[in-house]
Amino acid sequence: MTKPSAVPTYGELLSMATRGRHSGPRSRLPTGALAGLLPEAPPLPNPYPAPSQGDGIYGRADPDQAEEFLRLYYSENPDAGQLEPRLSQVKAMIASVGTYRHTPGELAFGARVAWRNSSRCIGRLYWNSLRVLDRRTARTPELIYHHLVTHLRETTNGGRIRPTISIFAPAAPHQPYTRIWNDQLIRYAGYRRSTGQVIGDPRYVEFTKAVQQLGWLSKGSAFDILPLAIEVPGEQPRLFDLPEDAILEVPLHHPDHRWFIELGLRWHAVPAISNMRLEIGGIHYPFAPFNGWYLGTEIGARNLADADRYNLLPVIAHKLGLDTSSDATLWRDRALVELNVAVLYSFNSAGVKIADHHTESRRFLTHIEREERAGRIVPADWSWIVPPISGGITPVFHRYYDEADLRPNFYLDDDAARIATHGNLAACPHGHGHG
Repeated sequence: MTKPSAVPTYGELLSMATRGRHSGPRSRLPTGALAGLLPEAPPLPNPYPAPSQGDGIYGRADPDQAEEFLRLYYSENPDAGQLEPRLSQVKAMIASVGTYRHTPGELAFGARVAWRNSSRCIGRLYWNSLRVLDRRTARTPELIYHHLVTHLRETTNGGRIRPTISIFAPAAPHQPYTRIWNDQLIRYAGYRRSTGQVIGDPRYVEFTKAVQQLGWLSKGSAFDILPLAIEVPGEQPRLFDLPEDAILEVPLHHPDHRWFIELGLRWHAVPAISNMRLEIGGIHYPFAPFNGWYLGTEIGARNLADADRYNLLPVIAHKLGLDTSSDATLWRDRALVELNVAVLYSFNSAGVKIADHHTESRRFLTHIEREERAGRIVPADWSWIVPPISGGITPVFHRYYDEADLRPNFYLDDDAARIATHGNLAACPHGHGHG
């Protein structure tokens, strides 16, 4: 296996710019497809797929995108100073080495606006409160893992979840980049028995097999936390188990049905999405895990209810004594409501922040009103904004939305989506250590 060349550091790129060296042929950045913050449904087909890490990497930064972003940044941050000197500096850097480095202010603003522009997220009212952790200098798997654990500990905040993003090194032009296999920092393993029955989360059966081949040992239970699989250019993937104090889980019980706790269900408190690409001003950050707090329906109407996930509606319907002989009895609907009641009740009883779909729908309309007063449109994908339960009785159902791909933004690339469910063993044929 040929070892790829090392990714240039920003210091090296700056040095190259000073010497006037050229980094390679010009090419436009891959655009990616619309994608959003909610990870519980399959991504739409990507008409402009980004290259896989094995095919050639992201190209040079687009100077037009850089200029568009800088104009936005300076227009919304009048204390930042004069635009033109910074714009000239960035254009010179791109012409010389194909990229540029965001200032801390630009990085934080870009990440927050990416959340503001995410058309599939209903929780954008809080976009400007996003905590931005600049981790661009972290290069080794061990240091990256340390920062991820810190991210989880700080964002969990004793259950008072704080929206947080950790931004690691951007992709340098035509170079491999650091990434994580996992689609969220906390996910549950899935195990398929010889009978075909799955223990745990069916979505991650193949991913679980992949990390087991890399040496991961597990209990084989329904809620085993998967290890983090961190892939650094020039090195084989490393696995890291999360420490218990970085993971807050909520046991699920119901206010009216004592038998519910006997099901042994639980869910983690922080939905930290880790495989979406953050794009700011023509610069790609393939590794920028971020989180808010859960919308209850993500857990109760998707993760635990979907037929290809934990598929608990038949179990709950049976425990409720419902007639499941016909769809017309609406047994699924009744079981779904009780499951969502249990999720919200359990999180609230444990003091862990969560939102219900009615409250969050009203808040989203408040967000639209604020943005319109600021002279900005709010791109929104109706099929994602409307909750997967009781949609018709929420205020977000009864209106149309603007559809636009505004940048900065988050994108889910085809390669990242595949690796999140199947791993990336093809890139590491030699067996690997377990961190």
